[in-house]
Amino acid sequence: MMNIQRVNPPQLFDGRAYGMSQGSIDPHTGLVFLSGQVAWDEQSQVRGEGYAQQAEFAVRNLVTALAAAGTDVDHVLHLRIYVRGEVSEHMAEAMPPLLAVFSDVRPAITGIGVASLATPDTLIELEATAVVPR
Repeated sequence: MMNIQRVNPPQLFDGRAYGMSQGSIDPHTGLVFLSGQVAWDEQSQVRGEGYAQQAEFAVRNLVTALAAAGTDVDHVLHLRIYVRGEVSEHMAEAMPPLLAVFSDVRPAITGIGVASLATPDTLIELEATAVVPR
C-alpha cells in the first residue's frame, strides 16, 4: 500500500477545516498535485489588489508549496491559471509575475476564466502538477 504524503507548510493557509491539504505527493511516481494557490496569507486574508499583485502573492505561495513538497518551478509539468472574468482581459496584467518566476521553464499551461473563486475579492488562482526530482 502506498502512503500518500500530504503537504501543508505552516506559511500557507491551514485547510484542515475544509478537509484539504495544500498538496499531495504520490511516492511511487514522485508526482506532486498542488491545490489552487491564491493571494492569501496564513489567516486566509487576501493580499494585494488587482491581478498583478495577486498573481505575485499566489506565485509566492505556489513556490512555498513546491518547496515543501521537495520540488521547485523547474519541475512543474502543468500549471492551471484560473482568472476571475474573461482570461484575455486579464492575462496581460497577471502574467508578468508568473513569467518572472517561471522564466524559461515553460510548463504546459491552461488559462481558465471563472465567475468566482474562493472569496469575492480573490482574482487569480494557480494550480500545479509537478514532479519531485530523483
